[in-house]
Amino acid sequence: MGTDGRPEGAVKLDLLFSPLQVGPMTVPNRICETTNTIGAGRLDFLADDVYTEHHVQKARGGVGWIGGEAWILPAPIPDEAPQELTDGGFAIRIPAYYMPGFVERLRSFVDAVHEAGSVAVCQIGHGNVLFGPSAVPLLGSQHFVPHELDDDEMEWIISSFADAAEQLVAAGADAIEVHASHETLPHFFLSPATNRRTDRWGGDTEARTRFVVEILRRVRDRIGDTAAVGVRVSGGEYRPGGYDLLEAQEIAGYIAEGARPDFFSVDVGHLWGDPTYVAPSYAPPALGAAHAKEIRRIVAPIPVLYAGRVFDPLLAEQLLAEGACDLVGMTRASIADPEFPNKAREGRFDEIRACIGCNRCIDNAVHGVGTGLANVMQRAMCSVNPVIGNELLWRASYRPAETRRRVVVVGAGAAGLEAARVAAMRGHEVIVLERSGNIGGQVRLASLAPGRDQFANLPTYYQTQIKLLSIDLRLGVDCDAEAVRALSPDVVICATGSIPLAPEIPGVDGPNVHQAWDVLEGTCSVGHRVVVLSQEDGMETPSVADALASRGHEVEVFHHWAGIAGNVGRYAIATVLRRLEAGGVKTHAYQRAVRIDRDRVELVSSLTGFSSVVEGVDSVVLSCGSRPATDLYRALKGTAPEIHLVGAAWAPRGIHEATEMGMLVGLAL
Repeated sequence: MGTDGRPEGAVKLDLLFSPLQVGPMTVPNRICETTNTIGAGRLDFLADDVYTEHHVQKARGGVGWIGGEAWILPAPIPDEAPQELTDGGFAIRIPAYYMPGFVERLRSFVDAVHEAGSVAVCQIGHGNVLFGPSAVPLLGSQHFVPHELDDDEMEWIISSFADAAEQLVAAGADAIEVHASHETLPHFFLSPATNRRTDRWGGDTEARTRFVVEILRRVRDRIGDTAAVGVRVSGGEYRPGGYDLLEAQEIAGYIAEGARPDFFSVDVGHLWGDPTYVAPSYAPPALGAAHAKEIRRIVAPIPVLYAGRVFDPLLAEQLLAEGACDLVGMTRASIADPEFPNKAREGRFDEIRACIGCNRCIDNAVHGVGTGLANVMQRAMCSVNPVIGNELLWRASYRPAETRRRVVVVGAGAAGLEAARVAAMRGHEVIVLERSGNIGGQVRLASLAPGRDQFANLPTYYQTQIKLLSIDLRLGVDCDAEAVRALSPDVVICATGSIPLAPEIPGVDGPNVHQAWDVLEGTCSVGHRVVVLSQEDGMETPSVADALASRGHEVEVFHHWAGIAGNVGRYAIATVLRRLEAGGVKTHAYQRAVRIDRDRVELVSSLTGFSSVVEGVDSVVLSCGSRPATDLYRALKGTAPEIHLVGAAWAPRGIHEATEMGMLVGLAL
């Protein structure tokens, strides 16, 4: 060990792990979990054990700034008008801080954060489209026209920020962050796209900033110097009629001069466009850091927190060294691996479970691609880390196995690898058999598509775990039931994945027809003009279309229902479609193929039955989902001492479902 307590030769991250004074708050290091509402607990709207464990595990893992999840403020809704819950947010009468026990419950969370050595920052905001500065559509993507606020209503809302701040500080919060970015009510006042007022609250940049300045002043007047007061702003909207970096600097300057906040939190992008402020894997790392740097130059010496696709501790250190920011938001990195700061500090970079930028965490919360934020079963989730959302279960269930058993895992995809990892951690002897020459299964396949290379982070993580846990990995083994039984297993885990589907139509087995998986793998020869027949709503169709277009093919996609990528969340869909548009890919909805010939495809409308024909087709690519591969499981069932079926071999779904099943089986052995 070196004199600084780190292993000899370890990469130094001196800036990243240095403390910073932010108003009256001392942040122990520069790594921040910025506020993120992914539905970790709070089923009764108050901080509970699930909420606390999810966020505090990040503090124990070395994250210095814990933002938790946003606290939504009340709106001045008339008694005769309904509340609203939409994709645009919440307009509610009764916020959490009105409820008995709010302060006591939140104090338990804050105390746990402090005990772990971190600071607790509470964000407050009005995220709704029922109220606005002007009666114009607010989101650009949806036609939500709000009620235009009058002076009395604005006064009521400004006071609500101060009321909430007072309650949060009473619970021990170290800082209050006013949310004035991406589709919050304060943001709608800042944006020229949504603020068309001609009174003192609208017009030029200074007037549009007044609402935010008044909120910050009111909060400061109410809580004094008992906690830091900050504000989150966008460094650039990237929407038609919105403000750019130059005006973002002006906005920040007016806020700094008029309210003197203790910190700024800066992101870029908006809700449905490209780029989005929760950028997917396609976006370059540190998207928007240059914006944060320019804002920092304007507001210095006020510290600036930058948030925007920073997953790598080395990149975070670089941003600090270059003066882009004073604090670095690494929220998705801390979801994928809450212990990544401690691992980085100790030089164990290869043990970090890296985020892959799939956005399942936020998509689940916003769209309910899983359980849904408004559903009583809502919980956090992460594709690469199945402990997320299961923190209390893991804490209660994980322990060394009472009896060491021989566990044979067939299939080295996400489900099989996670099952193998957890079983080996608990002390079992684990053998993994994989038919191909690579681990990762469909996750590795996804990483071959343009802009999806970070999906390879997951197989890379498992490769390290295989070595650390002495798992016996055998590649290129196409085993049958007899070969598995010959290993004398105590337990067999069938993680054999799935098999691509094909529509039952004439010509589907022709030489010019290929599966999307083979196209991505590069194991088939495809002609110039390609028709993609799609019967799935995830990322497979856009991935293979993008791959073909990037290789110079002329691509036309026919989807059997409402359109491609129907299950892709709002934080990625614009980027995905922009790539296809840039590649010249044409897409058609409600079209189902009924026949494939050598150079033509016959189609019918899924709704009306209207027939059409596409001529001059060189190749047809099928992207029609997959079915479970269960032959081995059925051959072994009844003869193996104990057998489990996991992942896509159980039912093809997402990466999260696969890793979670693997974890649960590993815990149960």
